[in-house]
Amino acid sequence: MNIEKRDFDKEAATWDEVPARVKLANDIIAAISDEIVLTSTMDVLDFGCGTGLLTLQLQPAIRSITGVDSSRGMIDVLNAKVDTQKLSNVKTHYLDTEKGTMLEGTYHLIVSGMTLHHVREIRPLLDQFSRLLAPSGYLCIADLDPDDGQFHGNNDGIFHFGFDRALLRQEFMDAGFDDIRDRTAAEVIKPGPEGGMQTFTVFLMTGRKKP
Repeated sequence: MNIEKRDFDKEAATWDEVPARVKLANDIIAAISDEIVLTSTMDVLDFGCGTGLLTLQLQPAIRSITGVDSSRGMIDVLNAKVDTQKLSNVKTHYLDTEKGTMLEGTYHLIVSGMTLHHVREIRPLLDQFSRLLAPSGYLCIADLDPDDGQFHGNNDGIFHFGFDRALLRQEFMDAGFDDIRDRTAAEVIKPGPEGGMQTFTVFLMTGRKKP
C-alpha cells in the first residue's frame, strides 16, 4: 500500500484553520502556565514550533523566544505573523533534521508541543535539550498518551504511537532532569479509523535541569 508522504510545507497556509489545533495549543499553554512561572527574564525555545500557536502565546510573558521547525512553510507562516505584529523578541530557525542539524543557544525554558512523536531517537534530543538549558532551566513536552497509531490518519513520519509516561519519565531522568511531573493537559476528540468518535489524551511532562 502506498502512503502519501505528508507535506507540512503545503499544509502550513491553512494549519490554523482547524479549531481543534488551536484549542489544543491553548490547552497546552494553560498547562505550562500552571506548572512554570513565566518571567520577563526568560529566553525560551519552542521546538517544532509550526505556525507559532505556542510561540506567540508565550511571547508576551518572556524576554525572547526562538521557534525552530523542520518545515520551511511553517516557519514562513510564523515569520509573517511576527512581521505583521511587529514583534522584536521572536526569532525563527529552520532545522534540517534529515542532516542532523544541532540546536544552538542557551535557554531557561524549552517547550515542545505534539512534536516528539515525529522524532525517531528521543534520548539524543533530550540530551541536546539538557545541554541547551541553563542550570535549573525547565523542559516542557506535550504529546500523546499511547494511541495504537489511531490518532493520525496518515502515520508517515510518525515514529511513536504515543508515549508511556513512566518510560518517558525515565528518559528525562537519564538525560539529567529532576523534579519531573506529568499531567493530562488536553483531550482531543476526533473520528476514529473505523468510524465513530475517539478521545485521545495529551500529557504535559515537565522536568528541571539539575543545577
